[in-house]
Amino acid sequence: MPEKKSVTDSGTSKVGWKERLGSLQYLPRFFGKIREVSPGLFYANILARIVNSAIPVLLLWVGKLILDEVVLQIGETDKDFTRLWMLVAIELGLAVVSDLISRATNLTDTLIGDLYSNKSSIEIINKTSEIELSQLEDVDFYDKLERARRQTVGRVSLMSNIMAQLQDSITVISLVTALTVFEPWLIALLILAVIPAFLNEIKFSQKSYSLARGWTTERRELDDLRYVGASDITAKEVKLFGLTAYIAARFKKLSDAYYKVTRRLAIRKNLWGGAFNILGVLSYYGAFVLIIIRVVAGVLTVGDLTFLSGSFNRLRSQLQNIFFRFSQITESSLYLKDYFDFLDLETVSDDPGTTVPVPDIIQQGLEFADVWFKYPGREEYVLKGVSFKVPAGRKLAFVGENGAGKTTLIKLALRFYEPVKGKILLDGTDIREFSKEAYQGLFGVIFQDFVKYNFSAGENIAVGNIGEVHNRDKIFSAAEQSLADQVIASLPGKYDQKLGRRFTDGLDLSGGQWQKIALARAYMKDARIAILDEPTSALDARAEYEAFQRFIGLTEEKTAIIISHRFSTVRLADTIVVLKDGRVLEHGTHESLMENKGLYAELFTLQAVGYN
Repeated sequence: MPEKKSVTDSGTSKVGWKERLGSLQYLPRFFGKIREVSPGLFYANILARIVNSAIPVLLLWVGKLILDEVVLQIGETDKDFTRLWMLVAIELGLAVVSDLISRATNLTDTLIGDLYSNKSSIEIINKTSEIELSQLEDVDFYDKLERARRQTVGRVSLMSNIMAQLQDSITVISLVTALTVFEPWLIALLILAVIPAFLNEIKFSQKSYSLARGWTTERRELDDLRYVGASDITAKEVKLFGLTAYIAARFKKLSDAYYKVTRRLAIRKNLWGGAFNILGVLSYYGAFVLIIIRVVAGVLTVGDLTFLSGSFNRLRSQLQNIFFRFSQITESSLYLKDYFDFLDLETVSDDPGTTVPVPDIIQQGLEFADVWFKYPGREEYVLKGVSFKVPAGRKLAFVGENGAGKTTLIKLALRFYEPVKGKILLDGTDIREFSKEAYQGLFGVIFQDFVKYNFSAGENIAVGNIGEVHNRDKIFSAAEQSLADQVIASLPGKYDQKLGRRFTDGLDLSGGQWQKIALARAYMKDARIAILDEPTSALDARAEYEAFQRFIGLTEEKTAIIISHRFSTVRLADTIVVLKDGRVLEHGTHESLMENKGLYAELFTLQAVGYN
């Protein structure tokens, strides 16, 4: 694996001040979304922070009055502690109120954060559903999706940081006012203590974002290697092929390269941060010495000493928090930009402005007319002038060696992609003239790589027609038709049994059992066109033959497209289309193709020999 570049090696990874400050434009929209999840909690949080922002100055001032009162009583012969105890009670009350308000603030932060985190995750899920498959399979696009998805928790901390920024800003204004009234020259020392450290923080947070952005693809690869190296799904092959050392070495090489870049950045950040912090400490103690001199000279009281030193120290700390938090906010806003950029992506829609209604009853069927297709970014055509018909109510099977274009034809028929040249017609109408959603609703599809959801057995069947997820009779019927009912009968929890091994109460199935569950999905939907793309490859030859016999019987008078490598199944179709190198080599019935003695007859004979 080649050595990875650092973020400074590529101009595309670097992020400048203009982009950082420009990302702040997303904050109003961000707060609008936060307010939407719970207006009551949102405004309660703001009110609590405003009230709490004034308490630090009040505590310092009451502390000054207490100390001055103590000094006064020391010099009095006839001592009266009434005012002193009253001030102590006020300070105690302020401390209690501050604690209660802080807890209320943290509570509302947590609740709003959880609500918004949930909402933003749902937004990403919904947006992803709008994206075309061609976009989702694009690497650059997937990096955008990954950046948007990874920052869900980060957006919650951004909310808390901005709220805290508002609170600290009010506190700072109060403290600055107090220092200006007593000793305005302290402000100059304060600037010397804080500004250099702030600029340093801005510089390195900018580099941190650039690093994270520039290494998005590599971090995805690291996540993938973690999964492959420690997953029950991959464990068999990893053990059998002895892949552990290879995966670990590959992970180590990539993670070490990433670590070297982050280590270099972290060391530089901490060295410079430490130097500027020492400058800040020296500034504080310089101010403290000057205040002591003024107290000794009788210009200020002992109470003024505590108030001013406390105010200066608190102000220095608050300003550092504000400046550092501002750096974090601008950095997080860049991630926020990634999030909103993803939500604002214009989906590639192939739907026409005015759509033709899909036919209630399919009269003629599907037709591929001189269809050419190549995947985006590829030069070579996968399909080259493909033409054939799928008559309504008939069963058509695709046959061909791997890479012949069978699955690509299915993707085009389902409008996951559009032909580069040529047309696909349904009852004589170009399918691009139909609403994509309405057109795709005509199909019931089971893919070879069907998803094994970590849902209950009943829900795994219902995903074929999720609107009927609560229709138990329909689920039972679908399971019976696909013979999945026999599988479910053996499960401890029956239809409520959670499947998969990801959760403690989950139970995994064999490949053949899973395929019966998947087949049941096809029966859940009363689709006018059924497509089966190698959905029974894990079944033995007899079970697959029986499954297809059952399928053909149950879908009588319905249109169906079948892909299977078993010719005992393929021969059940009314028409067989043989593909080779992206072209239709021959088509016809099983008998006519055998008489033709072409590729189909050759492949059929080869497979038949294997059974003799």
